[in-house]
Amino acid sequence: MKDLKIFNTFSGKKENFIPLDQNHIKIYACGPTVYNYAHVGNARMAVVFDTFVRVLRYAYPKVTYVSNITDIDDKIIDAANELNVPINEITQKYTDIYNEDMSKLQVKAPDIQPKATEYISEMIELIEDLISKNHAYEKNGHVLFHVPSYENYGKLSKRNRDEQIAGSRVEVAPFKKDPADFILWKPSNNEQPGWNSPWGYGRPGWHTECSAMSEKTLGLPFDIHGGGRDLTFPHHENEIAQSCCSSAGTSDPKSYVNYWMHNGFVTVNGEKMSKSLGNISLVKDLTENNHGEVIRLSLLSSHYRQALDWNDKIIHQAKKLLDKLYKVLSDLKDIKPSEINESSMGFISPLLDDLNTPGLLANLNKMIKDFKNISDKDLPEFKSKLLLANELMGICQEDYLDWFNHDKEDLDTNMIDALVLERLDAKKDKDFDKADSIRQQLLDMNIEIKDTESGTDWTLKV
Repeated sequence: MKDLKIFNTFSGKKENFIPLDQNHIKIYACGPTVYNYAHVGNARMAVVFDTFVRVLRYAYPKVTYVSNITDIDDKIIDAANELNVPINEITQKYTDIYNEDMSKLQVKAPDIQPKATEYISEMIELIEDLISKNHAYEKNGHVLFHVPSYENYGKLSKRNRDEQIAGSRVEVAPFKKDPADFILWKPSNNEQPGWNSPWGYGRPGWHTECSAMSEKTLGLPFDIHGGGRDLTFPHHENEIAQSCCSSAGTSDPKSYVNYWMHNGFVTVNGEKMSKSLGNISLVKDLTENNHGEVIRLSLLSSHYRQALDWNDKIIHQAKKLLDKLYKVLSDLKDIKPSEINESSMGFISPLLDDLNTPGLLANLNKMIKDFKNISDKDLPEFKSKLLLANELMGICQEDYLDWFNHDKEDLDTNMIDALVLERLDAKKDKDFDKADSIRQQLLDMNIEIKDTESGTDWTLKV
């Protein structure tokens, strides 16, 4: 689609998206390292790129979306040692939990979800290739990429030489040829997981994994690579260096990936979510008290490139909007939607402008306000716009009756029924002040009552 625009981290500007192949879009996003429960920061990446992929699938005939699982990493090893369990027990457990958590947020499974441990042979081949081309070297069982050998290193992150060294957080080992050189392969002892290689028993470096998996699953070059902003350096910078210097065979970064997209951090009171600060919100905890769609919409409430400050207010606002949307859908239950037309395209245009989800939410809010004034003849088109927007945003995917029943489950229905009966008794006794008082009490609880010939019904107020 000619009108689709995305902000390319590499160029630092918004660009028209020009696919490598109009008939097949290929996109890769870095997934989680599975050693603990997923937090809302992990979820933001998953929700953002799931939404973007929905837009791509709407615009193009075929999309292949790959998002990996990192199931070999020093953090995983530490977690397994702490619990005294096999590593694969840890990784399988948290992979399953992560996928279940994301499903609750209406995140569709990627087309391919490669696990790092399934691509060790490809990683070894990549490293061997880099050594043969003098971009990497072996020392003391370690294999390192020699950063000065790649002329375009730092172009993605816009870091100069000193910033690269300071920001890499890589131990300056005495056997390094250059302080910025990074690990491709490291030795493992008998207690650590590992694989046989030309350089001895060991395991891959984190950066090596994504280069090997992206090439194997998508081929080179591919259209879009995404992930959290914190991955820009060193992870994605290192991926470019590895892939360009090996399989791509050219220093041009576009020989690996055409466009780079990065979502912003989730913050709490302006600070990045982190374990050390004790401000992490886990998806499993959030979905115990909130429907997954509420969390999803909260994550889409600000532009994906901006920091999102996580608080109860945005959750409340998301729930309120979803209630209104589901109420409109219930009112439209007997209306057959029309075919999608150019007008519908205009309605969702914010999503085509660098995934501007706040812009589409503004359109949805206006739609809700305008609903009561829509003529009968315009209702089919109105509904088609609403359904399209909801599908692309991944919201309102439940039956409206189920949605409101979720809320009813959280209510003390026995108490509400008792108040309704008490009001009826007051009306029979002609104590209308008491009856009005109970009605107001119910309204304060977001409960609307309606007197009919067959009795009194109550519903949630939306």
